[in-house]
Amino acid sequence: MDSLRSTLQPITRALPAPIRDTGLSLLGPNCYKTLILDINLTHTACLKLGISKTLGLATVAGSSVVKIPQILKLLNSQSASGISFSSYALETISFLITLIYNARLGFPFSTYGETAMIAIQNVAICLLVLRFTGQNVLAAGFVGALGTAAYALQDDKIVDMGTLQYAQMGAGVLGVASKVPQIVAIWRQGGTGQLSAFAVFNYLIGSATRIFTTIQEVDDKLILYGFLAGFALNLVLAGQMVYYWNSATTAPHAAEAGQKPKELAMGSSTGATPKPKGPTTRRRG
Repeated sequence: MDSLRSTLQPITRALPAPIRDTGLSLLGPNCYKTLILDINLTHTACLKLGISKTLGLATVAGSSVVKIPQILKLLNSQSASGISFSSYALETISFLITLIYNARLGFPFSTYGETAMIAIQNVAICLLVLRFTGQNVLAAGFVGALGTAAYALQDDKIVDMGTLQYAQMGAGVLGVASKVPQIVAIWRQGGTGQLSAFAVFNYLIGSATRIFTTIQEVDDKLILYGFLAGFALNLVLAGQMVYYWNSATTAPHAAEAGQKPKELAMGSSTGATPKPKGPTTRRRG
């Protein structure tokens, strides 16, 4: 360790000002000196903070693209099969409340930044689902409602902190409830339709990461319980993804897994089990 420290210290002590300032703002002067300048990895508290910050920033970075495969699948297929609009809408509302709650309390962005990234992508998915199901008027109303809610929540004169705390409690319930329609839609259809495997498994990893970072950096039980519940339901979704991987109503995940795609039948866009065709009335000659 001493030889590694002597090799790295000339580099860590000569970091460019922007990198140094970023490290100081993330770790604080004490832990920055311990971990970066002194390269002392035996300080447990600073090491946990460093790991938490790294995981948090990785989660925020990953969240900026986590829903892109889902958006591309919708655009390429021009179908909303297997996608629950209510699930995405509820999650978007939950994330909007959580984003503003964390920002108003001044928590580190690395502990909640993914809510902003995912909410933006969720809005795009919701609009695509509504477009492919012929509900363009509802799409305009959905965007307007979100904008109005965001304006009200960030203004202390409209929504005070006490009310926002109750809203955050509701956001935790919404976050959990948002997974239920998707789980039910998959179960009814007997497959995952156009649901992205990349998004599902990254959600699972991200929610597990958030449990750790919240324990380390955020002293707020409301947020922690929300992540715990979210992880449990993300685990159910991941289990469904594995169970229905080769189902006839699951869109090919070959492009995401780097395999040759197969032609599979798709279910209905509502997630309901397709009804069998009735007997024909055409006369047989």
